[in-house]
Amino acid sequence: MSKETVGDRILERLRAWGVSHVFGYPGDGINGLLSAWARAGDDPRFIQARHEEMAALEAVGYAKFSERVGVCVATSGPGAVHLLNGLYDAKLDHVPVVALVGQTDRSAMGGSYQQEVDLHSLFKDVAADYLETVNVPEQVPNVVDRAVRTAYARRAPTVVVIPADVQQLEYSPPEHAHKMIPSSIDASGWTPVPDDRALARAAELLNEGRRVAMLIGQGAAGARREVVETAELLGAGVAKALLGKDALSDELPYVTGSIGLLGTRPSYELMRDCDTLLTVGSNFPYSEFLPDYGQARAVQIDIDPHMVGLRYPYEVNLVGDAAATLRKLLPLLAREEDRSWQETTADGVRRWRTVLERRAALDADPVNPEFVAHALDPLLPDDAMITCDSGSTANWYARHLTFRGTMRGSLSGTLATMGSGVPYAIGAKFAHPDRPAIALVGDGAMQMNGLAELVTVAKYTAEWTDPRLVVAVWNNHDLNQVSWEMRALAGTPPFEPSQSIPDVAYADFARSLGMDGIRVTRPDDVEDAWRTALSADGPTVLDFRTDPAVPPIPPHSTWEQIEATSSSLAHDGGGRLHVVAQGVKAKVQEILPRSHRTERG
Repeated sequence: MSKETVGDRILERLRAWGVSHVFGYPGDGINGLLSAWARAGDDPRFIQARHEEMAALEAVGYAKFSERVGVCVATSGPGAVHLLNGLYDAKLDHVPVVALVGQTDRSAMGGSYQQEVDLHSLFKDVAADYLETVNVPEQVPNVVDRAVRTAYARRAPTVVVIPADVQQLEYSPPEHAHKMIPSSIDASGWTPVPDDRALARAAELLNEGRRVAMLIGQGAAGARREVVETAELLGAGVAKALLGKDALSDELPYVTGSIGLLGTRPSYELMRDCDTLLTVGSNFPYSEFLPDYGQARAVQIDIDPHMVGLRYPYEVNLVGDAAATLRKLLPLLAREEDRSWQETTADGVRRWRTVLERRAALDADPVNPEFVAHALDPLLPDDAMITCDSGSTANWYARHLTFRGTMRGSLSGTLATMGSGVPYAIGAKFAHPDRPAIALVGDGAMQMNGLAELVTVAKYTAEWTDPRLVVAVWNNHDLNQVSWEMRALAGTPPFEPSQSIPDVAYADFARSLGMDGIRVTRPDDVEDAWRTALSADGPTVLDFRTDPAVPPIPPHSTWEQIEATSSSLAHDGGGRLHVVAQGVKAKVQEILPRSHRTERG
C-alpha cells in the first residue's frame, strides 16, 4: 500500500469539510495534487475550466448559489496570477472561497526560478483574512481547516499555497508536542444579535417614522419572512440592492425593485420622499441614491461590525444576523395604521411596470434590448437560476425580471467584472444540477471569455440532471455600457476604435460544440427563441441582434439631462440621430397616460 502524501491529506481534509467540487486548471506546480486526485477517484470532483480566472469565478458562482464554500485550484506562476480577478470578485461581494495554489519547489525558492512569483505579495490584499504556505506535512490539517473556517466566518476568499515538492511528501500528522498545532473540523452554527438596549433605540426611531423605506441586500436573503413582517407592520416600501434582487419576491406590491443607476423609478422615489430608512444586509455603495442627509432618520442591520455605519449617517447600527435581529425587533414595533405611504409606493410600482412594458414595445433596429429581457420575464421557471454579466445587460436584468418562487440570481455586484455571467452559471449548475440556469451576457463579455467557457458547458452537460443552461447574448457590436457612460457622463460621443467590436456567429459556435444555437434578428422571433431554449434537452445559445442606440436611462434622469445628452449626440455623425430618437422615445413613456401604449412596429 502506497504511503499517504500531503496531497492525499489535503483532499481528504476538503472531503471532511463537505467539499464536493473544485474548479481549476492543471499545471506542473500542482502535479502532486493531481496525482492525489487520481488516487482519490476524483473526489472531490475536479471541474476543468478553460482558464484559471474562470475557475475562480465558477467557484464564486458555486458559493453564491449553494451557500457553501467554493474551492478553486491553480498552478504556480501564471496560473496563480490568473486567479486574482475571480478572488477579488469573491472579496468584494463577501463570498466564501478557498484557493489552493501551487508554488515552485522549496529548494528553488529565491533563485529566480521559472514561474517563481512571490505569492504572498501577490495575494496579501485579496486574501488578507487568511493566506498561508504549507512548508511541512504537519501543517496541513490546521492550515486547510483555518482556510475553510475563515472563508465561512469572514465571507471572504482565503489562499493556501503548497510548494510542488511538499505536495508529494509523505504525510505525518502534528504530534502532541511543543510548536505543533492540532486542529478540528466541526463548527457549530452561530447567530449574532444586538443587545436589547440597541434594539429598543431602533424600534423607537422606526415607530416615529411615517414614511418608512427599507433597503435590503444579499444579507437579507435568509430573512424573507421577517422582512415581509417588518414592512407590513411599518407600512414600508422595500427597495433592493442588485445583490439582493433574489432576497424578496417582486410580486409583493410594495417591493420597488432595484436601486441605483440601474434601478427603478419607484425605488428612486421611495428614497427621495421617505422620512425613515431601515437598511438590512446591504452596503449599497452609491449614497447619492439614498435619502438626502438630514431628510431621514436611519437604522442599519448588518452582520459585520466592520461594515456598519457606512454610506449614510445611521443613528442606530445593529450588528447581527438579519433574520435573528428582525425577530427580536418585531415585537417592539408598532403597527402603522395609515397605509397611504405604502399604497402610494404600490401605485408607483404599477405605473413603472407600465412604463417598462411601453419601453420594451418600442421599435428598434433590429431588436429592442429591453424587449429581449421583458419577453423572458413571464417565461422564467419558478426555480430558475439567473446570472448576469456586467454591462448594459445588467440594466435589463435589474429592471425587467420579476423574481418569484424560489428563483435565484446574481452578478458581479461590487467588482462589476466583465465575463462573470457564463462561469457563474456553470458554478450554479454544479451547485444545483436539477435546476435550469440562464446567463444574460453582452457580446463584449461573451467575446472576452464566454465563448471559451461554452467548451466547459459542453464538457459537463451530461452530469446535470436538468441539462438546461441558456446563454443569451445581447449582440449589438458595441461595448454599450461604456459607450453610454461616455455620452452621459463625459458628454462626448463614444470613441469608435475602443467601443466597436466585431460580429461573431455565437449560435454557430454553439452548434459546433453540439449545443443548440439560435440567431434572432426580428422582434417577432424573440419569444419563440426563449420558449425553445427553455424547453430544450440541453444547453442553448441565443444570439439576439439588438440595437445599441436604446439607452439605459437612469431612474433619476430629467428632461434636461436627456436634452444635454441628445445635444452632444446631435453634433456627432454616423447615424447618432437614431440614438437621440431612441432616448426621447424611451423617456416619453414615463409621462404618457396609462392607457396609451406604443406598439412595436
